Amino acid sequence: MTVILDGISVRQRGETWLDDINLEFPRGMTTLLGPMMAGKTTLMRVAAGLLAPDRGRVVVGGKDVTRISVRKRSVAFVYQQFINYPSLTVYENIASPLRLDAAYRRDGVDRRVREVAELMGLSRLLDRRPAELSGGQRQRTAIARALARPVDVLLLDEPLANLDFKLREQLRADLKAMFADSPGVVLYSTADPNEALTFAAPTVVLGEGRVRHTGDAADMYARPPTLTVAATLSDPPLNLLPGVVRDGRIEVLGTSFPMPPAEVLGTSSPAPSAEVLGTSFPVPPAGAAGRDVLVGVRPHQVTITRDRPGALELPAEIRVAEVTGSATFLHLLLQDGRHLVAQLPGTRRFTPGETTVAYVDPAHVFVFGEDGDRLPSTGDRLPSTGAAEVDPHG
Repeated sequence: MTVILDGISVRQRGETWLDDINLEFPRGMTTLLGPMMAGKTTLMRVAAGLLAPDRGRVVVGGKDVTRISVRKRSVAFVYQQFINYPSLTVYENIASPLRLDAAYRRDGVDRRVREVAELMGLSRLLDRRPAELSGGQRQRTAIARALARPVDVLLLDEPLANLDFKLREQLRADLKAMFADSPGVVLYSTADPNEALTFAAPTVVLGEGRVRHTGDAADMYARPPTLTVAATLSDPPLNLLPGVVRDGRIEVLGTSFPMPPAEVLGTSSPAPSAEVLGTSFPVPPAGAAGRDVLVGVRPHQVTITRDRPGALELPAEIRVAEVTGSATFLHLLLQDGRHLVAQLPGTRRFTPGETTVAYVDPAHVFVFGEDGDRLPSTGDRLPSTGAAEVDPHG
């Protein structure tokens, strides 16, 4: 079972909502990751048959279903909002799609409802109506109704976005286990990079109605190919600082760090690389000298203590210390007026207005050219085997 979107484009009210989408979704779960207005919901509505594309085809299981009504497709959709039938009990909400399927007789409906209710932790709530449930229980009911009847395509559009943190964590783990061996195609959309990293499923990064990148979320987190992908997979947001490539170094706000010297490479290799701590990374082309760049660093890689020699030193003034319990977010004002955020572990106390020095290890930065593409740098030290250590909260 596969779902193929072949050259899908959608225009609404004179705006392009999807632009030439070409994707093939295999059996099992795929994560659609992107900010608001990225095109995730539109893509899922096209895949479900709720919205006809202006161009392109939707192929499910080898059959072109582009012009086939959603009622004639084997598809289920779970929305961000808690959509249940308010007058029906939890039992009847889950049973409603089964009663429309001739394959289920009365005993089959009851057996399947109780199986799914047990899976979703709703067994003790079957006689309640949605108004008598918590938000998490109502969303579990909506998901259970979608899961009750096996379908070829299951679409979940940010189903956990309206839940509190504890419920999100719990349901996230449940859904990951539930869809691990799904016989159909499961598309799960989210704006939260932590979910994409936690699910560890094939991931499609969307932005402004276009596919920005596809692949393994952990690998994209470790080596983002573009600034857009890096920003999408960074929560808290990525710090960005202006820099320039000059004399084999990247200068950043009065300090600099080296790029690997060309003389260590040899000249015959078509893709030169240098060894650093047992791993290799490509070298920027010679023509990169003098070009303006953006240096990106994630907040948890910014410290106020020197962890290792060679770190960038950025004098700063403390503006705000935001304490969350497990971490302290230190908002810093740099000497050029730019802002920098450091995510420090634990509860820390600081006085606004006092000065400090922020340290950034060059091994943990990403360098982006003016076109948004990432320049090879020491940030490529992480391995590409899928075993890279990833902080899911970074």
